[in-house]
Amino acid sequence: MATKFSSAEKRHKQDEKRRVQNKQVKSSVRTAAKRVTTAAHAKDKVLAETTLKDMIKQIDSAARKGIIKKNAAARKKSRMQRLVNVLNA
Repeated sequence: MATKFSSAEKRHKQDEKRRVQNKQVKSSVRTAAKRVTTAAHAKDKVLAETTLKDMIKQIDSAARKGIIKKNAAARKKSRMQRLVNVLNA
């Protein structure tokens, strides 16, 4: 026999599951950003550009899912792009 849950209990379980997933996505975005900054400060142009592409993909994905806001995603991408563009100059 299946146990019965109230709708509040079900909602709590769903929210907790989403919170954990969103936390993982945010963490991976922060890790990718750190890789870009580390490569840029090390003056490794090739590594910085490849890690930037990866970070942009992750940020766009998170913004599409609503995990981070659209303007926050644009701001993060812009700042990292400026950091990498300094290496090209």
